[in-house]
Amino acid sequence: MPGGRLTQQERRQIALGLADGLAYAEIARRLDRPTSTITREVMRNGGPTDYRADSAHRATERRAHRRRQAARREPQVSPQAHGRDDEAVRAYEEMFTTVLMRTGMPKMMSRVLVCLYTTDAGSLTASELARHLQVSPASISKAVAFLEGQGLVRRERDGRRRERYVVDDDIWYQAMIADARGTADLAEAARQGVGVLGPSTPAATRLENIARFVDFIGESISRAAEQAREILHTKPETDSAKTRTTGTT
Repeated sequence: MPGGRLTQQERRQIALGLADGLAYAEIARRLDRPTSTITREVMRNGGPTDYRADSAHRATERRAHRRRQAARREPQVSPQAHGRDDEAVRAYEEMFTTVLMRTGMPKMMSRVLVCLYTTDAGSLTASELARHLQVSPASISKAVAFLEGQGLVRRERDGRRRERYVVDDDIWYQAMIADARGTADLAEAARQGVGVLGPSTPAATRLENIARFVDFIGESISRAAEQAREILHTKPETDSAKTRTTGTT
């Protein structure tokens, strides 16, 4: 299986495969590449509907150029923890950022959130974020203010009195509950329209159906979030725990 970065010709083959409706695994097989390579390539360059080979190639060249510049500015780069591959981690961060942006989150806010998610400690200082993302402290401050307003991060002081930005294990639960509250507001707004437009009119019927639909979705989200909340606090089993569970030695 060939290594190294994708060539421009390979990117054109990816674009042709997407246009033909091929799955990532099939495109990867034809190029003799891992499926994960194709998935990352597509997701960080527009997704399956907007992927363009030439644009993707230019974007990759720009990213490589920025990394070379950053390496020259900071020759002493700390190695990744746990022996992780630095290139693979950065590619994953870019892909995850793209996914968050597709949900409507602004780019810088997405980059900061992904940076916090992928840090083992789950917390970083403003200077650590700025250094990792190669952006100004002002950009970090603006992004954190937005994320804090959405309930996605919180602030705390460490032992050296430095302010740290933290993502909690409960973050997705809180986000889901907030979404459920938002759907409840939408349902209420739709029902108010029923009285204004007149019961049994086509417009009122449409709004009532919207309210019923949104109510059902909101209640389902809340119920599922409550039932699955403990998953967010699940710790990986140790080898000894697995041995006790399976009864093997």
